[in-house]
Amino acid sequence: MTSSLLRYGYVPFMILGIGGAALALAHTPAAPLWLLLLVLAGVGISFAVERMIPYTGDWNTSHNDAGRDAIHGVINEGGLLLTVLVVPIAAALSPFESFWPNAWPLPAQVLLAVLVTDLGITLVHFASHKIGVLWRFHAVHHSVRRFYGFNGLMKHPLHGGVELLVGTLPLLILGMPAVVAEVLAVLIAVQLLLQHSNADYRVGPLRYVLALNEGHRFHHLKWAGIGDVNFGLFTLIWDHLLGTFSFDPQRRFTSDDLGMAAKPNYPDAYLAQLAEPFRRSGACTFTDTPQIPAAENRAAELPATNR
Repeated sequence: MTSSLLRYGYVPFMILGIGGAALALAHTPAAPLWLLLLVLAGVGISFAVERMIPYTGDWNTSHNDAGRDAIHGVINEGGLLLTVLVVPIAAALSPFESFWPNAWPLPAQVLLAVLVTDLGITLVHFASHKIGVLWRFHAVHHSVRRFYGFNGLMKHPLHGGVELLVGTLPLLILGMPAVVAEVLAVLIAVQLLLQHSNADYRVGPLRYVLALNEGHRFHHLKWAGIGDVNFGLFTLIWDHLLGTFSFDPQRRFTSDDLGMAAKPNYPDAYLAQLAEPFRRSGACTFTDTPQIPAAENRAAELPATNR
């Protein structure tokens, strides 16, 4: 009974519960502190649920990566929350501030921000698998050897900054209010926890629309080129339109399926990962980007929906 409740209630609780709390607290005097506490609560809940209904127990055990991932999480989440401070300045400088739909209810404004951010980050993510210089920085994220909530916050801060800039720049130009940006920051953090979660949760047919863990595991497939699917942050809408959606409900994943086939010895330490994109041996070439394997091998690895 408890397991079923967690499997079907976890995602609604994280999105509607924590997201709803962020909406309710966004106008309070201590909103930034409350929103930070909500993010920390989301991290704690994520770890707890992964242990109660794990997809695989092995991914709940550190692969000599727990400390490194914690640093990634603090740096990247801290940077995400700090970007909220830029919003009032951007709004004051923008000549298009009057175009922001301030008359809309706050939930509608946040939904607009989510959809715009989803498109921008999806396109940067897609480009990061095609353009060498972007891939070198994005490769940090694909070096993971287990799939759990903190993976969503494990990325090179420069690449994370590019994603966030492209995803939110249209909103900043239009004069997005700080209160919307604060809620958006919480929702991005929650989404990253859900998207990379080791929890064996269920969302039914919504797994074909929402960018959650069942679909995102295919994005982390080790074989180069096979993981060029399911790029969406919040939704898979753009993947359906780009022709990059893929899913096979029968497929099971282990650590052997994750990582980068072309870079099996990618560094594990935090500082080494920050330096790796700048190393001479990792100089930017398009051969650094994922390559499509031979047709017969690709056919064997592809999920059924792409065959």
